[in-house]
Amino acid sequence: MGQSREFGRFLSAMRARLHPEPGRDYTPRRVPGLRREEVARLADVSTDYYTRLEQGRNIHPSRSVLASVARALQLNDAESAHMLDLLDHCGGQALDPPSTQRVRASMRQLLDAVGEVPAVVLGRRTDVLAANRLARLLLADFPALAREQRNYTRWIMLDPGARVLFRDWHGAAADAVAALRADVGRHPGDPQAAALVGELAVNSEDFRQWWARHTVARRSSGTLKLRHSLVGELEVDFEHLLLPDDPDQSLRIYSARNGSPSLDALKLLSTWAAEDHASTPAINSPEGIN
Repeated sequence: MGQSREFGRFLSAMRARLHPEPGRDYTPRRVPGLRREEVARLADVSTDYYTRLEQGRNIHPSRSVLASVARALQLNDAESAHMLDLLDHCGGQALDPPSTQRVRASMRQLLDAVGEVPAVVLGRRTDVLAANRLARLLLADFPALAREQRNYTRWIMLDPGARVLFRDWHGAAADAVAALRADVGRHPGDPQAAALVGELAVNSEDFRQWWARHTVARRSSGTLKLRHSLVGELEVDFEHLLLPDDPDQSLRIYSARNGSPSLDALKLLSTWAAEDHASTPAINSPEGIN
């Protein structure tokens, strides 16, 4: 029933963000968002049926009904996929714990080969499984952290250095939380994810607020504005690539535009990365960085 409740809470959170259609005669409301009967009408289902969905009861909707609900709630592709993930795990069956996350040797070779640009491999729960030297200088020295701290969302939410590094910290941190929410939907019952969410909820008011909104995101690209302690302000674009042979892992590569001051800053940082080569440990651990 836990995942059924999550399915219902997600629908409720998506409904709360909607506004009544302009020009219609709606009676005053005490809480934000559309009422259940309004969403039910938009989805062309009965109010009783939609209410059962939000309450986590009778979780057997057809794909056509789900498509109608998604349109009524104005869900984007990531949100629709998350809704299906939650629904797929509403049966209450016990799930096997996720297997150990392993970074293939060829992927570690690739990270070293693209040493001119920062690159990281992210796994379940947004764990940082591998990073080349330039990424460790640009973002954080993840190998120096305790194993349970090598997590992108944890780092960006709790490390004071991350708040300084990201010029738009709130936007970058909210995106990380949204990515973690999507992962939890795909892997319910993961005890490490539950422990991570609990730690972040205890230590971060921002996290508590964002988590309660049930926002999900699977960004494949974007731009980050940074304020780096060594090379100053720069902008980097990132591409987030899913790995077909490792569906729970993704490769994130950062780059700067040709001819830009940011590219010069990355090249300068790269010289430090080269000098740091002899003193930085390799990335060979089957469960992340060592």
